[in-house]
Amino acid sequence: MNKFKYSILAFGLSGLLTMSSCSDTWLNTESMTTSTTGNFYKTVADAERALYGCYAGWINTVSSMGAFSFYTISQLMSDECFGGAGTADAFNMQAVNQFDLSVSPSDVNLTNDMWVNYYAAIYRCNELITKEGQIDWKGNTAIQGTYMGECRTLRAILYFDMVRLWGNIPLIVEPTSDNIAQADPDDVYALIVEDLQYAIDNIPADAYPKANAATNEGHITKYAAQGILARVYLYYTGYYGKDLAGVTKASVLSGLEEVITSSEYELISEFKNLWPAASSVSETNANAWNAELTTFAGRGNKEIVLPQMFNYTQNWDGLNNGNRWLIGMGMRNITFSPYSNGWGQCTVRPAVWNIYSDGDSRQWASIISMDKEGISKLSDFDKYVKDQREYTGYTVKKYTPMCFYDGTTAVDGLGLGNFMISQYQNYDYLRYSDILLMAAELGSSNASQYLNDVRRRAYTSDGVVSSKFKEIEPTKDNIMNERRLEFAFEGHRYWDLLRQGVEYAASQISVSDVKVLTGGVETTVTIKAQNIIEKKGLMQIPQDQINLSDGMLKQNAGW
Repeated sequence: MNKFKYSILAFGLSGLLTMSSCSDTWLNTESMTTSTTGNFYKTVADAERALYGCYAGWINTVSSMGAFSFYTISQLMSDECFGGAGTADAFNMQAVNQFDLSVSPSDVNLTNDMWVNYYAAIYRCNELITKEGQIDWKGNTAIQGTYMGECRTLRAILYFDMVRLWGNIPLIVEPTSDNIAQADPDDVYALIVEDLQYAIDNIPADAYPKANAATNEGHITKYAAQGILARVYLYYTGYYGKDLAGVTKASVLSGLEEVITSSEYELISEFKNLWPAASSVSETNANAWNAELTTFAGRGNKEIVLPQMFNYTQNWDGLNNGNRWLIGMGMRNITFSPYSNGWGQCTVRPAVWNIYSDGDSRQWASIISMDKEGISKLSDFDKYVKDQREYTGYTVKKYTPMCFYDGTTAVDGLGLGNFMISQYQNYDYLRYSDILLMAAELGSSNASQYLNDVRRRAYTSDGVVSSKFKEIEPTKDNIMNERRLEFAFEGHRYWDLLRQGVEYAASQISVSDVKVLTGGVETTVTIKAQNIIEKKGLMQIPQDQINLSDGMLKQNAGW
């Protein structure tokens, strides 16, 4: 019996062509509802519009989400955050955070929306890829290679998220409604490598120069594909403990060195200026934001190799282009300019505040300290604490909603939109510092320089390097620790832990009776290492998808 278990048929050609996107970026495309499979996929313009639909599909994995996104789950499963949220909320955040469904037994579909939206996005990519041969490219092989390279990289990104999260997933490479069994993860990775290698070989290096970021920021480049391939290689070889077919360590490193020598990217001068909120406050004057005086380096700055881009024009009528998970990261029902309110999810573990050495600017730029920034002195702060589950005194600063002095939503400084759906801070999917640290980890002859360039920036203020900065050797432990400091709360830590072994990850994530406040009353959080080990670090496959497949899909161990 062929039952369409992914619920994505409506996201085929008709959904692709009616999707609007970011109004102030290259993602603009005019809606044309008269296009059909019979008259579409004929011209270069058709291919371009279809590609926009593929990008929109990637955005939709976030923008139409309910509680969870790949970013949120990556944070909850790491050793950086607890579940948080409100005292009256469901315990789904805790079920993920503790790798324990008994915390919330009814949540057998924790990630069902994600599953549906990811396969909807893959459906769009598959449509364009399978129709490539019927498009009249007018002999322009550069355009063809660029568009198809972007499309294939998007498919690789989507599958890489899915195979890391669920491990055992159906591999679909063409638009289909067939009921398909789960594939061997090696087959999924083979497609990911093939797609990324296609992009590396076919997207011209000058297709989207960084100098023109104002008009082409968000496009996947040859360099982005090389960086993503390195991330895939490091994760696969670490988690599975074997070589990744189709690439070698030397070829992956060579790709990273090409990114570095391209001169397309550089580290911006100060770490805090990567983040809208962090660039708008200082340790001596935390509550004094002026949007015109912020030192934020801006969307499209020289350090961003690939952003996932969002806009503030999302509405309740089907237009999905806002950063929906960002509102979850805000402080629970309290504003303190530049920090706006949100749902209080992913409260920061106190231990993370203490991993930073004296003088490391990344501590202040990454974490909001309620005490040190004066937030805990607000007259209504007690009300906030009583509404917060697993309050720790710390929350995420890198990704947080923002507001003006009067508490109205700032939406990245523009003062527009609805604070629940119009947050549009980009997610920096790949930064140049990641390129440098991956190259160092893979054994570059310049490993020491790359590692210490990243560290030096963390100790730099107003162009001056602090005397507290000390160079370190590029050992594996030092590089992994530097990644922890550099990429805290960017959704990478969990996967960095898991690629060092499931048991190692469990040893770092597990905690016993950590004291927190829930509703203003002291409680504790315990996360058992065995819960992580028995699940191999994987997420629950939604029960609805198992049911719709007539049992063809099998649940991951431990769930």
